[in-house]
Amino acid sequence: MASSTDRRVPTAQAAASPSAAAPPRAPQGAAQGPTSKTAAAPRAPGNRNTAVLVGFTAITNLADGVTKVVLPLMATRLTDSPAQVAGVGLTLTLPWLLVALHVGVLVDRFDRRLLLWTADLARMLVVAALLLLSAQDAVTISALYIGGFVLGVAEVVALTSAATLVPSAVAPAGRERANAWVAGAETACNEFCGPFVGGLLVAAGASVALGWTGAGYLIGTLILVLLVGRFKPEADDSRPAGTVNRRIGEGIRFLWRQRLLRLMALALSVLSACWGAWLALMPLVATSLMDLDVSEYGILLSALGAGGLVGALTVTTVNRLLGRRWSMFADLVGTAAMVATPVVSTSLWVVAAGAFLGGMGGILWTVNSRTISQRLVPDSMFGRYNAAARLFSWGAMPLGAGLVGVLAEWFGIRTAFAVFTVATLLIIVPFLRTVTPKALADADAAPARD
Repeated sequence: MASSTDRRVPTAQAAASPSAAAPPRAPQGAAQGPTSKTAAAPRAPGNRNTAVLVGFTAITNLADGVTKVVLPLMATRLTDSPAQVAGVGLTLTLPWLLVALHVGVLVDRFDRRLLLWTADLARMLVVAALLLLSAQDAVTISALYIGGFVLGVAEVVALTSAATLVPSAVAPAGRERANAWVAGAETACNEFCGPFVGGLLVAAGASVALGWTGAGYLIGTLILVLLVGRFKPEADDSRPAGTVNRRIGEGIRFLWRQRLLRLMALALSVLSACWGAWLALMPLVATSLMDLDVSEYGILLSALGAGGLVGALTVTTVNRLLGRRWSMFADLVGTAAMVATPVVSTSLWVVAAGAFLGGMGGILWTVNSRTISQRLVPDSMFGRYNAAARLFSWGAMPLGAGLVGVLAEWFGIRTAFAVFTVATLLIIVPFLRTVTPKALADADAAPARD
């Protein structure tokens, strides 16, 4: 999955040359390799930096997960309108479609740790404002919309900036491990622990929940002080930087012109749409087809998270046994199983097994694609690359959710899931033809950004 942070959190893809036969070249005007000062990863404090990044990711994503529960629940106390309540959730995710590419330009221009601090400051200000309004019993739907949108923009800045820190903070030998733990922290805390903790905190009061999220963002800000290194990309002086739109265009062209990168982006869009469809329709499936109670539905969602954690813990072993190609292929199989099991069975354990495979496959894809991209994408392009890649994945999730709703309304739930199963299976042949052993070997042979 693309993290259903990232949605699926939806989360980065690999890059390679158009022919997959030679190391990739950056587009004209982009840095031709990892020659910037920020690319010099500090080797000695690598373990320390990994721990800092994982800790920051876990705490801030947990706070994000709580927020995604708290704000909609606060809205239910103000209105009975489903559209207005759903609008709060929309404000939290809409910035990925509206500003992700522009944020990518910022990440390639400014100190990435400073951008993380700025994002956390914005989050704390929003939480403080909502706490003040809550104390005065003055919270309105408009205030939740504004607060949700600012939090959504801050999340885009934070996740895009954080994704670019690993190459500058961790030596090449430790990046697969760092990516595994960071991806596991994103998935576990944002999508599973966060909503669970949020539900408990809301039961104690909205002010308690908001106070906790504010404390989480503050702790995350302080943790970043411990990060060792320089994290500002070195500007390319070979030509003027150009307009924002021009730089956005460079990022999109860089992604699209690489054959392997393009396939990864398109495949991830389909996979993320499947995740969006599953998450949107599963509550109805659980109640109408499977007749699950609250605790059983919790087991079903926990299976998704458990798969993600197992994937994070075993990705190195799986890569060693199967190779990176088949490890990533496992996500196609896992996602297909996740959306296919509700078609063929109403058994809790069968559907939970499909969810487990989907969660595990999503992390295997995320870790491997991040590791590859960190070797191949120039530091001066990395922010725009990540923004464009996440736009594909995060943008596909609401589209998948909307499409599955229409299909289910017209043709039935099982048919809707069957359509997404077929869509996933159709990726297999293009994936195997593009993600070849030679293409991956060329990627591994690219100069490491260290």
